[in-house]
Amino acid sequence: MTHKSKAVVLRTVKYGESSLIVTMFTELFGLQSYMVKGIRSSGKSAAGKISFFQPAALLDAEIYHNPIKHLQYIREYQWAYIYKDVYFDVLKNAVATYIVEMVLHTIREEEPAQELFEIVENALLYIDQHEGPQILNIPLVFSLQLASLLGFMFHGQYTSQTPILDLQEGRYVQQSPQHGFTLEGETAQINSFLMYINDINLAKDVQISNINRRSLLKCYQQFFSLHLENYREAKSYQILRTVLQ
Repeated sequence: MTHKSKAVVLRTVKYGESSLIVTMFTELFGLQSYMVKGIRSSGKSAAGKISFFQPAALLDAEIYHNPIKHLQYIREYQWAYIYKDVYFDVLKNAVATYIVEMVLHTIREEEPAQELFEIVENALLYIDQHEGPQILNIPLVFSLQLASLLGFMFHGQYTSQTPILDLQEGRYVQQSPQHGFTLEGETAQINSFLMYINDINLAKDVQISNINRRSLLKCYQQFFSLHLENYREAKSYQILRTVLQ
């Protein structure tokens, strides 16, 4: 049975002489893998089609879906949105790559996840439609939104009585726990603002230095590793840290 769904391309792997297996996060079915046949064959037509399956691409796809199979098929596809410069701007590409990799490393369920899909889509659109300083906080806010939808989030807020963020318990506390997974000082205070941002358009309004952004990115990677089994640190996190020097 065929269905029409929006999709974000996450990863492609060559298969056979001319095909691809494409991992996508779809609005209707969550994380899915699709066979795209003949797309790597010689010829101008095939070469143009490969561009549809770059990581972070936003597609409208008509797909075959069989719930008992792990590999599905794409019948038709077209751009849902054509990026202006995500693939050419160093900062935008680093942020988009981080979002894609975080989804790839955290989503496990093959089921509808419309709210999560909207957050991913909105973040990618925002990156393309805004410039440098306006997108610097997107990785931070996106990480917090992703964690919340996956079922773990920070609680409380930074105060003089609760100045320490306990990453293992996910809450602000008065004294440092023995396990040592904490965030303190200015970065703990900044996180207290970020965790209550529900609209990604407001991310730009929080003033953060690049040093603190790097510290928070590291903190969030640790937070995910503490709460998700077998979580692997996003390689793009290190790229982002370099871009934010």
